[in-house]
Formats: sequence, structure tokens, C-alpha cells
Amino acid sequence: MALKTLMLVCLLLAAMALIPLIAEAQLGGLISGLLGLIRIQGTVFCTVDGNMGVIGTATPAFPNALVQLQCGGNVVSSSTTNGSGMFSILLDPLQFLVPSLINNCNLAVKTPLSNCNTSLASIGGLSSTLQVIGSTVAGLLNITNIIPTGSGFYEHDETRKLEQEHPLN
Repeated sequence: MALKTLMLVCLLLAAMALIPLIAEAQLGGLISGLLGLIRIQGTVFCTVDGNMGVIGTATPAFPNALVQLQCGGNVVSSSTTNGSGMFSILLDPLQFLVPSLINNCNLAVKTPLSNCNTSLASIGGLSSTLQVIGSTVAGLLNITNIIPTGSGFYEHDETRKLEQEHPLN
């Protein structure tokens, strides 16, 4: 009888030891999502294409520029650059999948370039696709790091429409 009780206790202890492993296997994606973060960050420079110029550190930054994350034509998040032209957008990985962000989203700078340099365009803005550069682990938190691939200038559709309806010459 004592042997049966001892076997039962050992069996129960073994089963209890397996419960956390099974739970982790089943909830692994959920737990990593709860303890994860997606960070999109970069610097916007005050140039025709928003990228660092040939001179490098002498390239002026674009402060107070509105940077929007657009997915499928909808603005899903936004940030404003600081005095050094840097921005950061944080996203919940339970709401956004990284492959979807990379393939379906882009960053758009809506503030006219003329706000940082009057010799630059007063219409249009900058747009950039995204790329993953890796991840950072901070304690239990896993942060996926994403950066812009490089900006390009675009004209606003409304501006193009106005120019077609009311040509200057």
C-alpha cells in the first residue's frame, strides 16, 4: 500500500512538472507577444530626399516633422521628430505582424521640406519603405527593430490634381 501511495505521489509530481512546459508550448506565441515590442525609428534630414548628405554629419536634421506609419493607405501611428530629427514609433506585436509591416506599410513625412529649408519644396513630402535590422532583448522583453530603407520625394495627389486643373502657363 505504501508503495502504491509513493508511486501515485511521484506520478502526480511528474505531471505537475510537465504542466508549465505544456502551457509554454501552447502559449509561446502569446507570451512572446505580450513580452514583445516593435520599434520603428530613424532620423529625417533636411535634404531633398530626407537622407544624410554627402558631407555626413554636416547635414542638417529636420526637427518637428510629422512622421506617419501608413498601412494600406491608412495612418496607423505617428510621431514627431525631435530637435535632432529623430523619431520613434512603438507598436504592439499582437496587433501588427512584422512581415505585414514590411510588405504593406511605409513611413511618410507630411511636413513640407520648406519648413526646415525655404529653398526646398513647399509641397509634397518624403516616403520610405521599411526593413528589419534585428532584435534587442531587454530582460524578458524582445524588441524587433525596424528602420526606414531611405526616403524619396513625392508630390501630394491633391497638388498634382490642382496643377492639372489650373496650369500656371
